[in-house]
Amino acid sequence: MNSALLTIDDFSSENTPEIVDYLNEKGIKAIFFATGQNVEQYYEEALYAVKNGMVVGNHSYSHPAFSTLSVEECIREMEKCENILAQLYQDAGMERTVKPFRFPYGDKGGGNRQALQKYLRESGFHKVDDTQIAYPWWKENNLDTDIDTFWTFDFEEYKIRPDSDFTRESVWEKMHDADPKVGAALFGENNRHILLLHAHDETEEMLPEYYKVFIEHLLEKGLTFEEPGFL
Repeated sequence: MNSALLTIDDFSSENTPEIVDYLNEKGIKAIFFATGQNVEQYYEEALYAVKNGMVVGNHSYSHPAFSTLSVEECIREMEKCENILAQLYQDAGMERTVKPFRFPYGDKGGGNRQALQKYLRESGFHKVDDTQIAYPWWKENNLDTDIDTFWTFDFEEYKIRPDSDFTRESVWEKMHDADPKVGAALFGENNRHILLLHAHDETEEMLPEYYKVFIEHLLEKGLTFEEPGFL
């Protein structure tokens, strides 16, 4: 049976409460990776997610490409977001028991990769349980030892924009690609995934309730969603 952990990047957004309500209706607990800027802009929506059982992780403050920054600049980005998330959990009246992190764009810092992994480890960030991910490329790229949360499948629905040829059908084709150039096939024999969606109001405008469209299809195909676990 195929199973997956759902992660959602670029939290928070205007449509966050609707996403949270849908996930709770389906019994799906996700990790929302937040940029500090977006939480500041949509603070009440972010509070709603925390109060309603979602895990919120750090996705930097302003979503830069970390390979373009110094180690010190990267750390400032992470710490600025951490301060905002600490206040968010406090205002929500919820204990923050885990601190996952995802690099913007999956950019692990280029030549600073090991220094940043050391910082994440020593600063108490939590690694998502990926022990059941068996794809050879996962270990070949040291994703099994990195602290940050990478993904095995990106819907790339953020590309659905007025000036783009990327459409709902493009996502559909990607979901059913049996031999993708990047990541792993979504449907296979006993595949385990870390899925990546995005909390983008722009996508909502182009494809209303886009998250439902894709998640409902996964459920119809028999995929089960796991609760977030950490090592």
